[in-house]
Amino acid sequence: MKKKIRFYQSINTKIVFVIVLLLVFALQLIGANFITQIERQLIANFQEDRQVQMNFLESTIMPFLEQEASDEENEIDPVQEINSLIGEFSGSGITDLQVVNEDLVVIGTSDSTQQSIVGQLSDDVDVRQALFTESTVPRQVIDPITNNRRWKVVEPVFSEGDEGQFLGAILMESNIESVYAQISQITLIFLQSSAVAIILSLILANMVSRALTKPIKEMQIQTRQIADGDYSGTLKVYGEDELGQLASLINDLSDDVAEAQESIDAERRRLNSVLTHMTDGVVATDRRGKIIIINDMGQTMLEMSEEEAIGENLLAVLKVEEEITLRTILEKQDDILINANQDGVMTILRASFSLIQRESGFISGIVCVLHDVTEQERIDEERKQFVSNVSHELRTPLTSMRSYIEALADGAWEDPELAPRFLEVTQNETDRMIRMIQDLLHLSRIDSGKSSLDLEIVDISEMVDHVLNRFEMLIHSAEYKGKDYQIEKKLLKEAVFVEVDPDRMIQVLDNIMNNAIKYSPDGGTITGRMEKRQDTVIISITDQGMGIPKADLHKIFSRFYRVDRARSRAMGGSGLGLAISKEVVEQHGGRIWAESTEGKGTTFYLSLPYVPFEEEDEWV
Repeated sequence: MKKKIRFYQSINTKIVFVIVLLLVFALQLIGANFITQIERQLIANFQEDRQVQMNFLESTIMPFLEQEASDEENEIDPVQEINSLIGEFSGSGITDLQVVNEDLVVIGTSDSTQQSIVGQLSDDVDVRQALFTESTVPRQVIDPITNNRRWKVVEPVFSEGDEGQFLGAILMESNIESVYAQISQITLIFLQSSAVAIILSLILANMVSRALTKPIKEMQIQTRQIADGDYSGTLKVYGEDELGQLASLINDLSDDVAEAQESIDAERRRLNSVLTHMTDGVVATDRRGKIIIINDMGQTMLEMSEEEAIGENLLAVLKVEEEITLRTILEKQDDILINANQDGVMTILRASFSLIQRESGFISGIVCVLHDVTEQERIDEERKQFVSNVSHELRTPLTSMRSYIEALADGAWEDPELAPRFLEVTQNETDRMIRMIQDLLHLSRIDSGKSSLDLEIVDISEMVDHVLNRFEMLIHSAEYKGKDYQIEKKLLKEAVFVEVDPDRMIQVLDNIMNNAIKYSPDGGTITGRMEKRQDTVIISITDQGMGIPKADLHKIFSRFYRVDRARSRAMGGSGLGLAISKEVVEQHGGRIWAESTEGKGTTFYLSLPYVPFEEEDEWV
């Protein structure tokens, strides 16, 4: 946000103020010295002029004072001559002239209003001082009537003889106010000139200041634009001085910053693109563990928006703050597994940590990469379960075989009744292991993609009918003597042609029928149905057995999975039949599933895509 600069804070005002202040100080010093010198000079000139006049008067009046001091009678009256000279000399700024004789009696005055003092003893202190000191007494006095300043000079007059007899004194007062008026006029002229000089200096200082501050303001605007991300402006270079060089450097800086920002933006876009399209979640924090970046996959994995995540503690978001601390992560950076929920499905995430460090080693943040390992953990768990199941399934017949073989080795082979029965059990267990191994090999080939299908277009209705007829004969054989099973057929009457591998598909139907017979109660009915839905044919086989619990229904196609392990093992089988059936059906592009009601029975459904076939196609 731009801060408004007040008028008195502006550098322009400061420069003008400094220049004018310096000028005022200079004028003050110059004016004071100039006025003082002028005043001294004018007063000195005035005093010299009056002294010259006084010397002239002294030399003129001195003969008459000598005549007046002698007792001789002369044709010329010295007092009258003195008054005549005083009257003629009283102009030229002289306001008063008085002459006293040796007895300090006033014998003449130029002031017509003061003629009464003539013949009177002078009471002037300066006259007496001049007599006593025998020297001139000059001083400035104030006129009590007009309050004007006057210059007063008392000059003692002595005879020219060797003895230098005191003849009298001359008192002269002149108006010095005119000199001070002249000084005041000169001062006024100086002040007026100073005011004009100050005004002109204000204008000049403002012009100079603007010439200096204009480039600075342009630099200020340009740097603010650079700070706001606008690098298009270019400063005008007014000269080769320091400001011009600074403007050139700012222009170069703007270009460099623009290139650097463009590079940073490109890197940021690439980074955002990488983060957005990553299949792993990425969360970055500051040095205190507060989230500052989270990509789209991280938001999906943690089920929170970017607004909700930013600023939150990483450990709190991962819900592991009770198990580990931020210091533990900084010291060890070990991977941890956390449980998460995505769209209502529980998932397992592996959190890997990495430190963001500067070259100095200062840790400025943490990067956490979240990888969904739910499938890996599931596969690992299934692998462990698979190994456990295979070990268990193989150990059971091997243990049984070992027991019977040990019994035969201990002499049971000589018993004509036990030996054949022990050998039969051993042979059955061997066959069971062979079937299990064949099933495992079959699944292994399917998993590795090495199991190929020998596809043919067959009438699926005829195939299902063939399988049901075969099992119908089987349930009436000696193997099921004492069992009362019924097989009911609800098949399609028309031919439905499907592209399948006949051997594999018959294997699937056999597995389902075998399970139906195994788990059907005595007297139960097994029903085979078929129906067409658009381009799919659905085969279903229903039994009236004990059913499958709802919680176990989605697990029955897993390898080695049994709902009731004890009963299933007693009935035989490896627990791989449905797993193989699922893989084979999916190889054909179909789907297999089951529906069950516990205590009432189970229905297995098999859907396969079929090829619509018309009679005339046979001749194409």
